[in-house]
Amino acid sequence: MKIPVRIAVVATLTVAVAAAVYIHWFDASPAANVAGAGDPAPESSAAAAPSARPALTVAVTTPASTELAQTVVATGSIHPWQEASIGAEGQGWRLAEVRAQVGDTVRQGQVLALFDTSVAQADLAALRASVAEAEATLAEAGSNARRARELGPSGALSAQQVNQYLTAERTAAARLEAQRAAVRAQELRLAQGTVTAPDGGIVTARSATVGAVVAPGQELFRLIRQGRLEWRAEVAASDLSALKPGMTVRVLPTGGASVTGTVRRIGPTVDTATRNGLVYVDLPNTPELRAGSFARGDFETGRGQALTLPQTAVLLREGFSWVFVVDEGSRVRQRKVTTGRRSGERIEIVQGLEAGARVVVAGGGFLADGDLVRVSDGAPAGASGPISAPTATQGG
Repeated sequence: MKIPVRIAVVATLTVAVAAAVYIHWFDASPAANVAGAGDPAPESSAAAAPSARPALTVAVTTPASTELAQTVVATGSIHPWQEASIGAEGQGWRLAEVRAQVGDTVRQGQVLALFDTSVAQADLAALRASVAEAEATLAEAGSNARRARELGPSGALSAQQVNQYLTAERTAAARLEAQRAAVRAQELRLAQGTVTAPDGGIVTARSATVGAVVAPGQELFRLIRQGRLEWRAEVAASDLSALKPGMTVRVLPTGGASVTGTVRRIGPTVDTATRNGLVYVDLPNTPELRAGSFARGDFETGRGQALTLPQTAVLLREGFSWVFVVDEGSRVRQRKVTTGRRSGERIEIVQGLEAGARVVVAGGGFLADGDLVRVSDGAPAGASGPISAPTATQGG
């Protein structure tokens, strides 16, 4: 008997599906797993999770003992060493000419301004005429006194008349001296019509105006005597004992180059509010320095050894100084340190780091606490910079 073709096809498919289900059940059963435990696992399933790779390649250094200057840091303002105020001495004279301006360098005795002294000159001429008159009066009185002395013993003149002639002579001499003194006084007043510099220096202020009638004592000019400036440093009371007159100071004015000054004297008092004392430092006469400007200075009190690192190894975060130290497992640990003096490219580590620590030289800004790093083999201890730039790709 013939089997229909449709029935044969269905039977074949049913057998194939049953075989596939059996094979799948056998592979997933525990027995199959135990039986195949000794067999090698497929290569695709043998791949393990990738191990952690270093994030960066860094160079390290260790703190080095460096000789640094021991300094006292201070701030303060620059002032004139001494100022001279030049005022009017005349009696309400009119200012006729001004010969000096602010910023001029003048010498001692140089004419700065002139007053109109025509009235004073006329008064002086009148006084000199009075002197001539007094001299003539004295000559006549002296002649009469001589005759009285000659005739007195003969009795031609009474004793009273003789005394009158002698008194007249003395009176005439006294009047002559008074007139001469008046002339000298008027000459002195006339000299006040010329305003001169009492000392050499630099004119810092001018209030003189041509045509103004100046009252006696009114200031016309102000100058810095001899052009000398001083830095008045405000130093903490605890540091004053380390400073001595004659010490050299490096002074850095705002916006200018540093100059070398010399301690002239140390103030005898300390401000009760700030607990700072004033130290007066003589400055060189250079055009870059200006009175009234702010300056910072360093007093070198000695030299000593200190642990230092390259400045690139120290990071500033949230107001604190940090370094990254590489441990034995090549992981970096962030450590807070206290910094001190600076010298060139190195900075003093006062606290927070031992001498043998391995510190990342540069690139700390790309690191985080606990990162795994690769230490460059070519980086010698004490290197001032990394051999490999921190641009290696991060592991994933």
